[in-house]
Amino acid sequence: MNFTLKIWRQKDHSSPGAFVEYTVKDITPDISFLEMLDLLNSDLISRGDEPIAFDSDCREGICGTCCIVINGRPHGHEHGGTVCQLHMRSFRDGDVITIEPLRVRSFPVVRDLVVDRSILDTIIAAGGYVSVKTGGAPDANAIPISKEEAEKAMDVAQCIGCGACAAACKNAAAMLFVSAKLGHLVRLPQGRVEWKRRVLDMVTAMDKAGFGNCSNEAECEATCPKEIKIGNIARMNAQFLRAALIQR
Repeated sequence: MNFTLKIWRQKDHSSPGAFVEYTVKDITPDISFLEMLDLLNSDLISRGDEPIAFDSDCREGICGTCCIVINGRPHGHEHGGTVCQLHMRSFRDGDVITIEPLRVRSFPVVRDLVVDRSILDTIIAAGGYVSVKTGGAPDANAIPISKEEAEKAMDVAQCIGCGACAAACKNAAAMLFVSAKLGHLVRLPQGRVEWKRRVLDMVTAMDKAGFGNCSNEAECEATCPKEIKIGNIARMNAQFLRAALIQR
């Protein structure tokens, strides 16, 4: 398979960037999208050119670091997966593929396709943890939790913090990410103790970071590689209002 790649190149955050066109040939259909970029970089290095910078780590759909925008969609066109799980067989031979970094003001470009998403860690640090003493694993396992609540907690705990939800949203809202982090803790007894402080602190940190608000168009849900539902945002908003009223 042969492809024409239009890839965003940018030296650093303060430098102007532009799309540069590359051609890759004889690509095996069963390799992943990132492996295709590896082959392109090998070719660039052999010619003495600067390789394309992009993030990756586990390459198993777990870490979330590989998030880039492919043909206008974070993680590409296949629903329920990350870039490292996207295979070249899902494209047509001869396709022109546009590849760019996440376009979110709160994610400054580091180089080429790499952006700084550390602000998401800052939001988690603002309150996305349990500080009460929970004992050891046997103590936690002794607390009865309904199967329904446990499954709902696990559903949102799958969030990998890739930032695709913010990149897909026209308002650059990170509310699906924040609601997922809040949602898995508030559903468990150990996390309910601090729920009021947690939701107020994390939403405040999200707003301070410059993310926009949800407009209920569900682009975030459509692009989330873990298929986290937008209903979690409504739950978070209700918790925030309740916590704010109680605080007063």
